[in-house]
Amino acid sequence: MAGKTTQLALVSDESKDAPADRLTYLKALERRVLWLSHWMIHNANHVRPSRDGLKVGGHQASSASVATLMTALYFDILRPEDRVAVKPHASPIFHAIQYLMGRQDRDALENFRALGGAQSYPSRTKDKDEVDFSTGSVGLGVAMTLFGSITQDYVRQHFPEREKAAKPGRMIAVMGDAELDEGNIYEALLEGWKYDIRNTWWVIDYNRQSLDGVVNDQLFQKIKGFFAAVGWKVVMIKYGKLLEEAFKKPGGEALRSWIDDCPNDLYSALVFKGQNGDPSGWRSHILADLAGHNGIPQLLADYDDDGLHRLMTNLGGNDMAAVLEGFAQAEDDTPHCFIAYTIKGAQTPQAGHKDNHAGLMSVEQMASFKSQMGIADGAEWEKLDDRDLPVAKLRDFIAKAPFNQPGSRIKESAPVAVPDDFPTVKAERISTQAAFGHILNALGKGQSDLGGRIVSTSPDVTVSTNLGAWVNQRGIFSRRARDDIFRTEKVVSAQKWARSLTGQHIELGIAENNLFIMLAALGLAGPLFGEKLLPVGTLYDPFIARGLDALNYACYQDARFMLVSTPSGITLAPEGGAHQSISTPLIGMGQPGLTYFEPAYADELAAIMRWGFGHMQAADGGSLYLRLSTRGLDQPQRALGAVAEQVVAGAYWLVEPTAESEVALVYCGAVAPEVLEAHAALAEDMPGLGVLAVTSPDRLYTDWHRQTEARRKGQPVQPTHLDRLLAQAPAAALVTAHDSHPAALSWIGAASGRPVQSLGVTKFGQSADLPDLYRVHGLDADAIIDAVAAACLGRLN
Repeated sequence: MAGKTTQLALVSDESKDAPADRLTYLKALERRVLWLSHWMIHNANHVRPSRDGLKVGGHQASSASVATLMTALYFDILRPEDRVAVKPHASPIFHAIQYLMGRQDRDALENFRALGGAQSYPSRTKDKDEVDFSTGSVGLGVAMTLFGSITQDYVRQHFPEREKAAKPGRMIAVMGDAELDEGNIYEALLEGWKYDIRNTWWVIDYNRQSLDGVVNDQLFQKIKGFFAAVGWKVVMIKYGKLLEEAFKKPGGEALRSWIDDCPNDLYSALVFKGQNGDPSGWRSHILADLAGHNGIPQLLADYDDDGLHRLMTNLGGNDMAAVLEGFAQAEDDTPHCFIAYTIKGAQTPQAGHKDNHAGLMSVEQMASFKSQMGIADGAEWEKLDDRDLPVAKLRDFIAKAPFNQPGSRIKESAPVAVPDDFPTVKAERISTQAAFGHILNALGKGQSDLGGRIVSTSPDVTVSTNLGAWVNQRGIFSRRARDDIFRTEKVVSAQKWARSLTGQHIELGIAENNLFIMLAALGLAGPLFGEKLLPVGTLYDPFIARGLDALNYACYQDARFMLVSTPSGITLAPEGGAHQSISTPLIGMGQPGLTYFEPAYADELAAIMRWGFGHMQAADGGSLYLRLSTRGLDQPQRALGAVAEQVVAGAYWLVEPTAESEVALVYCGAVAPEVLEAHAALAEDMPGLGVLAVTSPDRLYTDWHRQTEARRKGQPVQPTHLDRLLAQAPAAALVTAHDSHPAALSWIGAASGRPVQSLGVTKFGQSADLPDLYRVHGLDADAIIDAVAAACLGRLN
């Protein structure tokens, strides 16, 4: 696509008309979808008893604007292999469609936004009707379709049987125009251009209204430019059939120009007035603005006020024939952007009002709408009626919709075996970051099924996070094969960056949102495309915060991946405060669906990664976050053996305490040398002093929380892993040390009922060497010794 000129495609009256009977069926279903979606919201807010007095909401106006688009997609355009991200505020439309297809039940609709009911925004994990991509935080679901397209290409190239079995699906986003305000959209578009993406549709519900009002005029011109610049074909679906016919009459071109030039806020205001009993505004404004234009008085005279209102609100995105013509223009796998002009709140009393985003129809308005829709009392939840077509024929049409195939849309994928001889690292001194690189490199050299299923990705920090050796072994995935020019030109480089369709690394630009959405797409390859992948993504630890919304989005969908975040903490000393992370362990502990580990030694890391590749595949598993360091540590010369299970469980005694120990040192990660230095200095005076190595504050906390929950519920209580460890030093106070916020470990004191002195980082770092930084932030051996003294004094007091 790069370098090609993309011509703008316009929907015109020369397009082939859709068969009349097909249009009749789709229009009948559109009416039913519109009704069910609005009744679902009305029921939740005005009929269902409220126990808390809170507004339930539901976005009636945003649902109305996409009723035509989504009816056309689901009942005519989509195929089983397609995957869709539905804009968050169109959730009621989605659930109404699935209800008509028999993929959602009435109980879920009646309990919309209630426990166990249809979710406020489409959810892969919470909804019953098999959502393809969760949406909610606007912009992320849209980008997910782009990275889903890259993932589909990856699966089809690496597992050729998939390519032979079925044609590729289209990754489709139905998006609100205000989602184009989200910066991650443009980061994703650039990445898609670099990868020459295919089979991607973004359908923009261009209703020209956002949460707070009406969007800027002529926004579509900018939208067209953005998409054309990155090689997308842009299709405008602007006018419906009534308007197209009117434009052919004398004065029609002047009317078209008036509509094109009409400010969005004026147009919206006239829509609202016309929908609510005052349609005369159209005529007065047009005649005033187009005085002297031949044909305009005669053209307007062909319509009474109500007819003129119907004409002026006949936009393409709310006209079934125009929508079908627009979608029919996508004749190849080039990515397509459809700009579908719609009216927010179309066909309802809220149409066009700038405050309609969070608005709800009143009881009186719903009664009028119900009459308009021809719904009888007591028939509100009926799927179909005979008003437009016989019910039997409508059911048959729905059953034959290409999308509506029997069986689950969630694909099964075989588990990937984790070899017993998982790579280990033998070194006298090494950092956890370097050890990670050694482990992946070893997997890359081998021929295990695990090695073939790993796909790595990184936002322009591949080499600096030690993925380079793995990439040298497995190559970079690209639709465009390209040799490493440095090697071709015989320029010495440690990197062999050959690009091909067989590569197993996806190199991203430096945009963390893209990284996490790429991991989400790769981590859902099994249920979406039938082939399990084991994604490994790397980035610098402080920049987790930069992509945190997308990370949360990935976990919310239950995508499975291994996030390797390195370097971390103030231990990255000379780099300064902007690159020194502080609170990321708390993010790791607080993020559902993500298990956080921070090993100090290479053998710990190997045990965690081996467990992690299994955890990523387990039914009750999840994703991993490994917080690593560039600080080289002297490695314990040992065989982990049974201790490996304790490493995975979250902690083990690096130095065993005695039962009489007054204090125990508890540490996590790269501060191990300072803790051991303090231990050596205190050993003579405190011979029973133990050192507890915490490898996962997250797993310890989860275990403890599970125990406290069982106790509250009166259930049998089992000792936690932490209970069993600390039982070896039953009276010891605790001193915790961690290159992060001290809260990541200080909770252990309360959980075990012990006094605790917590050392950590609570202020931004700065450039310095390690001894100075550890001294300034109270993490050096002297600070640890002082904390032990304070713990002992506290016991005496």
